[in-house]
Amino acid sequence: MDESYFKGRGAQIKTENKFLKAQYVTEHIEGLDEPLLETPATQIFIENPKKIINKVDSPDLGSMYSMNPYQGCEHGCIYCYARNTHEYYGFSAGLDFESKIIVKQNAPQVLERQIMQKNWQAAPIMLSGNTDCYQPQERKFELTRKMLQVLAKYRHPVSLITKNSLITRDIDILQDLASDNLVHVAISITTLNEDLRRAMEPRTASAIKRLKTIETLTNAKIPVVVMTAPIIPGLNHHEIPQLIKAAADHGALAAGMTVVRLNGSIGKIFEDWLRKNFPNRFDKVWNQICSLHGGSVNDSEFGRRMAGEGNVADVIHQLFRSAKKKYLSGREVPPYDLTKFRKGGNLSLF
Repeated sequence: MDESYFKGRGAQIKTENKFLKAQYVTEHIEGLDEPLLETPATQIFIENPKKIINKVDSPDLGSMYSMNPYQGCEHGCIYCYARNTHEYYGFSAGLDFESKIIVKQNAPQVLERQIMQKNWQAAPIMLSGNTDCYQPQERKFELTRKMLQVLAKYRHPVSLITKNSLITRDIDILQDLASDNLVHVAISITTLNEDLRRAMEPRTASAIKRLKTIETLTNAKIPVVVMTAPIIPGLNHHEIPQLIKAAADHGALAAGMTVVRLNGSIGKIFEDWLRKNFPNRFDKVWNQICSLHGGSVNDSEFGRRMAGEGNVADVIHQLFRSAKKKYLSGREVPPYDLTKFRKGGNLSLF
C-alpha cells in the first residue's frame, strides 16, 4: 500500500464542493512544500436544528419518515450515498464526510416536540437512513438512546439500520418497544471478507460482530433483518448466498438489498479508492457498475437506481431471490402496532 494512503479512512481525497467558489487543489504538486492532505483527525460541530423528522417521498421508497442525529459518519464507507449531503454544509464529500461530524445535540427534544404536534399521525420513523445513528460518536453523546427513550415514552414505532454492534447497549429500550411491536432493526452486512471490509468500511464493526449482534437482538425477541447493501459486482456480489445464510443462522427474519450507485462526488471518491485498493480489478468492477445503470455509474432514475438493470443485475437478483427462498422461507417480520401510540406518554392515573 502507498505510504500516502490514509489508513482508517475510506475516502482518500477531498473532492470539490460545487457550492463553494474557492477550492484547494493539487494540480501543481511541484509548487507544494509539504503535503496538502494529511490523515485528518475527527472534528465535532454542534448544531441545533428546528426539526429532526423528515418526510421521504421518493417513488421507489414509498412514503416514509427518517431522522438522523448526526451528519457525516466516521464509519467511512466508501460507497455511502449520504456523502453528497455533506456539501450542503460547506464540506467535502470525501475526507470531510468522515472526519467532520455534525452533532444535532437537541435532537431528542425536537423529536418529542414534533410527535406531540396536534396533526402528527403515528407512522414508523427510520432512525438513520442518511448516516449511522450508532457511529462512534454515539458512545459519547447518546443521542440515539435518548431518542429511543422519547419514542418508548409515547409508544411510537421506529426502525433502525446500523453497521455497529453498539446497538446492543440499548437492548433494554428495544425490548420494551418490541413487546408492543413497535420496532424493527436492520443490520447491514456487505461482506464476510475482513480484508475487504477494512478497506471498504474502515471504522465499522466486523462481520462477526454484526452477526453476533443479530443473534443477541433475536434472543431478546427484537425483530431483525439483514441489509446486504450495496451489492458491488466484482467485489461482493458472489457473497450474497453466504451473507444471507449467515444472517439467517443467527436469527434474521428477512433480507433486503440494493445495488451500488455512485452519484455526484461519490463517483470520483469511489474511483480513486478502487484504483488504489484493487488496481487489477478496476476495469472489471467499474464496467460492471456501469452496466447496472445504462452505461454510467451515476443513476438517479427511480426504480432502476437501486435495483439496476441488464445481465449483471439479473445475476445479482437471481442470487438474492434464491438465497432468500433457501434460508429465510417461512420467516416474517411482525407488523407494527400503530394503535399503541399515545400523546400523553407512558402515564397512568394509578
